Amino acid sequence: MKLARTDLKAIAEKTIEYMHLRGLPEDHPEGPYKKAVIICRGTGCTSSQSDKIMERFQTLIAADKNESSIEVVRTGCFGLCEAGPVVIVHPGGTFYSHVKVDDADIIYREHLIGDQPVKKLIYPDAVLEDGILPYSEVPFTMNQKRVALRNCGHIDPERIEEYLAHGGYQALEKVLFDMTPEAVIAEVTASGLRGLGGGGFPTGRKWQFTAANPGPEKYVVCNADEGDPGAFMDRSILEGDPHTVIEAMIIAGYAIGAAQGFIYIRAEYPIAVQRLEIAIRQAEDAGLLGDRILGSDFSFRLELRLGAGAFVCGEETALIASIEGNRGMPRNKPPFPANSGLWGKPTLINNVETYANIPVILMNGAASFRQTGTEKSPGTKVFALGGKIKNVGLVEVPMGTTLRQVVYDIGGGIPNGKAFKAVQTGGPSGGCIGAEKLDTPIDFDSLKAIGSMMGSGGMIVMDEDNCMVDVARFYMDFITDESCGKCTPCREGTKRMLEILERICDGKGEKSDIDRLESLAVTAQQASLCALGQTAANPVLSTLKTFRDEYDAHINEKRCPAGVCTSLISFFITDACIGCTKCARNCPVSCIAGTVKERHVIDRDACIRCGICQDVCPVNAVIRK
Repeated sequence: MKLARTDLKAIAEKTIEYMHLRGLPEDHPEGPYKKAVIICRGTGCTSSQSDKIMERFQTLIAADKNESSIEVVRTGCFGLCEAGPVVIVHPGGTFYSHVKVDDADIIYREHLIGDQPVKKLIYPDAVLEDGILPYSEVPFTMNQKRVALRNCGHIDPERIEEYLAHGGYQALEKVLFDMTPEAVIAEVTASGLRGLGGGGFPTGRKWQFTAANPGPEKYVVCNADEGDPGAFMDRSILEGDPHTVIEAMIIAGYAIGAAQGFIYIRAEYPIAVQRLEIAIRQAEDAGLLGDRILGSDFSFRLELRLGAGAFVCGEETALIASIEGNRGMPRNKPPFPANSGLWGKPTLINNVETYANIPVILMNGAASFRQTGTEKSPGTKVFALGGKIKNVGLVEVPMGTTLRQVVYDIGGGIPNGKAFKAVQTGGPSGGCIGAEKLDTPIDFDSLKAIGSMMGSGGMIVMDEDNCMVDVARFYMDFITDESCGKCTPCREGTKRMLEILERICDGKGEKSDIDRLESLAVTAQQASLCALGQTAANPVLSTLKTFRDEYDAHINEKRCPAGVCTSLISFFITDACIGCTKCARNCPVSCIAGTVKERHVIDRDACIRCGICQDVCPVNAVIRK
């Protein structure tokens, strides 16, 4: 069914009625309320059998001939991945965590039928002495402000009607019939939105540059090739709310004068790819993609292009080369894609999160958008919060929120009573920030000033057990593998830095290695062709600046303070040994000697430092030195 301009509001109202006011209080004046089971079907929860949980709920409801008022709904990621699989039950927003397939029977019987929440299955932070907090009020959720993630966890991403019910495509309707392309660009420019894929370039200015280039053919491209270790922001948006990116790209096409768009997404995201395919097909069937959208004079088509998972293809010129069927390698700029991009035509490229903000800006206005964030970095930022943190997952916070607020108020702090050591922002291209900088506000300029960067949104927390030299080695190993090899400073410079870091971690470091690392880092920064090489040394430089004492310990004392670098640690059996022989019996290289009821001794030359002896000792007599 092709939709006309007047159909959007009617479908939205009808769908709201169909959704039975999901998530609103029982006494809402527009009731009655229908019970709903909301099940996360993002990648994380699906990998833990949330698809089977959903099927079990559906089977129970179908088998109950007396029950037809319960709705089972798939959604994208709720954000708190550590708690998955996640199930939310309405009314009330009861938050069940770590749900197993068999738990569906208990929840169905006791809560959905018996109206008694199953406390033992509820997320611990949601259970109070005098009641139960809904998902929206647990500390992880209530301290966020969701804009890009506004619909994730609330709508079924495979039903266009639910996106329409939440105001979907109304910004497009407003743009096509009430605004000129110039007015659209002016509004995006006034919002101050900056590119959220890492660079932070003003979005409106990029749109303006592309629109200003003449020619009958232009392209709009979505960069969904996030490749940072531990990053899954774009994937989650596409899995939970694919239509918001489609709507934004149509708006961008109208603004710059393009009739064709491409979403470049890595094939490693099968759920996101599937939901994009469904959403594109639904939008085409509804007349929201294709010829004469909503009966207007504007036409726009959209296609997917799958990438093979090359980190360098996150760089826009390498991405363009890959779409064209060539090897993904950057080229010199200028010309910039706005002048000569895909097949030599003017091309606009933004990432998923940047596009996800566009419908909000066009619907509510630039002034409203600027009320959140800072003067130079308006709006919000989505982070994939991981590492040594209690609440692993996706968070979205206003620009200007401090690192401390994210780590402690939202992230819940460091587990197991460990001390905070550092947080890595910006992925492999970012820097490691120490405890003394925890009150730094999160925005493009503040992070850059302390030697890190916003990046696409990875945020990895480290505790006292992390070795910062080993962390730098890990990121350099990743960068070395992912370098396309086109330019010498990146290809050779990253390899040489990795070799030095490996030597230091192996206890073979020399005092001159620090100077070598710094010299190589500066050369890579200044001479590499693209941003991958130019920022490759950030983890090295930031750890050298903040954790120089750990480098000195590795090089001068041949000691790893964190006890991570195996070549620099040894195991010793103390007088607390009771001679139980467990360590000797479990040692894989038989390097432990001793008789029953006598203290055992480790042959340090033969020891491979696996740590099994320490793990199996019942009296903690084995220590690591």
